[in-house]
Amino acid sequence: MTTTTVTLGKNGPIVSALGLGTWAWGDSLFWGYGKTFGQAEVAAAFQASVQAGITFIDTAEVYGLGTSEQLIGEFCQQHAGESGKSGENSSPVQIATKYFPLPWRWNREAITEALTASLKRLQMSRITLYQIHWPLEFFLRTKDFMAVLADEVENGRIEAIGVSNYNAEQLQQAYDYLAERGIPLASNQVNYSLLQRNIEENGIFAKAKELGVTILAYSPLAQGLLTGKYTAATIQDLQGARRLDPRFSVQGLARLKPQLSVLEEIAKQRGKTPSQVALNWLIAQGNVIPIPGAKNALQAQQNAGALGWALTAEEIQRLSTVFR
Repeated sequence: MTTTTVTLGKNGPIVSALGLGTWAWGDSLFWGYGKTFGQAEVAAAFQASVQAGITFIDTAEVYGLGTSEQLIGEFCQQHAGESGKSGENSSPVQIATKYFPLPWRWNREAITEALTASLKRLQMSRITLYQIHWPLEFFLRTKDFMAVLADEVENGRIEAIGVSNYNAEQLQQAYDYLAERGIPLASNQVNYSLLQRNIEENGIFAKAKELGVTILAYSPLAQGLLTGKYTAATIQDLQGARRLDPRFSVQGLARLKPQLSVLEEIAKQRGKTPSQVALNWLIAQGNVIPIPGAKNALQAQQNAGALGWALTAEEIQRLSTVFR
């Protein structure tokens, strides 16, 4: 059986073993928010996720230019009202959001102001995890970011500190800066899936394991390629970012067919969907929390089906070998 909760980093907050990514919520440019889905659909995805025990929700200030955070704040308040509870402790979720060091937001004050703005949109005074979106060292030194967030941990506005898209060397540096303050680095959010295995080869996975830093796996279903729903027929109606990805082409899908066939075979044998098998494989790697997106209740429910069971060692090895 897969565990239902995971500790972020060393002795950090306890969160659900599967998260919910919300990049698409409010993003019309890349994901078509407001065209093929909208607030009603993502509200249903939120509700279905929480009901299934998926309560760790990842967002960012740049997702929909703040819309994603705002929607989550509204949904949390609505859920609290429906459950007859009120106040900070009534929130059903653990929120993770991110700061993006744009060129004109390079000083320490900008970080504090950005966190304040995110908390306002989320309608919360405290969140579980705050992360830096990219390691743009030229604009914002990791040392400065860690110093500000260490202060925020001590001030009680965030519980834990994370990074995103950091390589092994940068991960060690961030860890060391926080260690000087007696605070552990909780997480590194990176692209990781059966189809994206770079962190296994470039030292990121090994370094995270060595330091006790949790991997948050974004795009764990490779933007839907591992769901099995994309075929030569269905890609004709692609929306948003997928239209720019060569993997979502007739030729790209043909190249992936041998691997996807094995995924579908194992899924059929286990009575699961390909996406549930792909997410379960990630969880089986240890120290990994997948954060798949969900645009509606059905997708959220399907994601939740990755929990409560476990692939065999033989199945894990077969998938690892075929997709390598």
